[in-house]
Amino acid sequence: LIATPKALAAWEDLTPLARNEWICWVLWPKKAETRSQHIERVRSELLEGKRRPCCWLGCPHRKDKELSPSVRWVLSSRSKASA
Repeated sequence: LIATPKALAAWEDLTPLARNEWICWVLWPKKAETRSQHIERVRSELLEGKRRPCCWLGCPHRKDKELSPSVRWVLSSRSKASA
């Protein structure tokens, strides 16, 4: 983001919760290659004016709200796949 001033300005304009969702979205994939793709998408999507990751179920570590059924299903699927 530092290399792209407009993207950095968009990042700085986000709420702390929105920033946290972007960070979680980047860290969520297991493969480093996918995480790298997410990092680039953060930059490009901020430049497009997006303020939240598209199609993101949300941060599973948040304790201020109950996990939705869809997030529970994804987490369950991930744990079964890694077993």
